[in-house]
This record gives sequence, C-alpha cells and structure tokens, in this order.
Amino acid sequence: MEQGSAREGARPAYAPGAFPRTPAERRMPECRVPERARGERAGVEQSGFGRAGAEQAGGRPVEGEQAARGEHTHSEPPAPRAVQRHSVRGQILDALRAALVDGELVPGQVYSAPALGARFGVSATPVREAMQRLAVEGAVEVVPNRGFRVSERGPRELAELAEVRALIEVPVMLSLARTVPAHRWSGLRPLADATVTAAAVGDRAAYAESDRAFHRAVLMLSGNEQLVTVADELHRRSQWPLVSGPATRRADLLADASEHTALLDALVSQDLAVVQALVREHFAGADG
Repeated sequence: MEQGSAREGARPAYAPGAFPRTPAERRMPECRVPERARGERAGVEQSGFGRAGAEQAGGRPVEGEQAARGEHTHSEPPAPRAVQRHSVRGQILDALRAALVDGELVPGQVYSAPALGARFGVSATPVREAMQRLAVEGAVEVVPNRGFRVSERGPRELAELAEVRALIEVPVMLSLARTVPAHRWSGLRPLADATVTAAAVGDRAAYAESDRAFHRAVLMLSGNEQLVTVADELHRRSQWPLVSGPATRRADLLADASEHTALLDALVSQDLAVVQALVREHFAGADG
C-alpha cells in the first residue's frame, strides 16, 4: 500500500529540456508542465496585465475615458498575474511530488531550480517556490548556491513512520467500525477501486495519491480535521523513496490495493479483529 522504494510502472514521457544533464539526472525521465499550465503562464507573460490592458480585457474603460467622465482612475489591482502564477506553481509542485514517488528525483542528488525550470518549460521562480514547500515537508534539503538535495531515507525512518501511523489509525478505525453504518462505508468503494486501477497499470504516482485519498476518506468519518491532516502528512512522507532498496513490482501494488477492499468488507461487517489485523499488517509490511 505504501511506496518507499522506486518501483516499476509506466509514467508519461516528458519532453526533454534544453539544458545539459548530469549523469545522475539522465536517470530521471524528462518532465514537463502540462500544456494547460504552460498556456496559462504564456497568457500572463504576453498580456503583461498592465493597467490599460487589464481594464480593456475586463471590459472596463481605460484611464482616459474614466477621467473624461470624472470617475476615479485607481481601481483595484488586477488579480490574474498572482492567480496564474499560483496555478503554475501548484502544478509544478504536483509534478515534483509525483517525481519523488516514482524515484525520478534521486535521493541524495542535487537539482537546481533553473535546470528544472528549463525542463518544465517555466522560469526558475515557481520551481523554487515549489521546492521550498517540499523542503518544509522534509522531502528535500536546501543547498545554498546550488539548489535542492533530495532527502535520503533509510528503513529505520520508514519503520518509525509506520509505527506512528499505526498508533493513530488503528484505534480510530476500530472506533469507526463500531459506530459508522454500513452504507457510509459503501460510499468509499470507488476510492478503493481507484487504487486497484492505478496499481493495475503500475502508475506509482497515481497509486500514491489514490492510496492517500482512501485513507483520508476513512479518517474523515471521525470528524477530526486535525487528525486527518497529521495522518495525511505522515502518509505522504511514508511514500517517498528509500535511498536504496528493491524495486516494487506491479504485483506488490495490486496486493496492497486489494487490502483496501478487504478492509472495507471488515468495516462493513464490524469485524474488529480483522480490521485491526489488516491495518497493522498493512503498516508493518509497508515499504514506503
């Protein structure tokens, strides 16, 4: 169910960047921001969002016309630039997280924002902002004047994360099994099916996201938003690759995904012993 090591799986090919690549970077498939994101950014750059341009684009009169009517000319500042840049940064953050899960960003290697920006087809600024977010999460470390180093994790850290997750999720799921009606659990079937679909094609990034979505949905039934936030952060960290380890096979992903369905069956039938065994085994056997 978890994804600590680099695993087999087909990920979309990314367009090559226009910058020299180190031997370590050659092992990482090319990345590219989706066309929609690049189009949004291009629109921002081309428009300039000057005052007159923004007013004309929004159908509002330009300064000269306003002055002629005696109206105020200092309207609110145009918002599109900030919105569009945030959109690009968010998509790059998602792409970097997927690259981490897939092992495309190699533990211990340093990546510069300009180089990654060239590969994504954007400036270094949104890449740097996304990397700084990953640094806060602990996925990368800031290397002054060089860029960002992907954090190196070993089996001990993974085991500690699994232990903490079990301490949180096992008692919560046992409590929910006693109180949540069967029809509420049935509503989570599509999320469990999504993990199976992602595992079947070996899409590790999609599996990681659908795996977290399933666990979030289960824990949200507790009504404790703080618990959900903490558990989701621990879950995300458990999916980062180890510095070394065997590649996870597609069959392993499918086996993990099937545990979601089995867990739902146990929750519906209020079989507490099976719920506890499944969740503990799930975390104990996790490799990420």
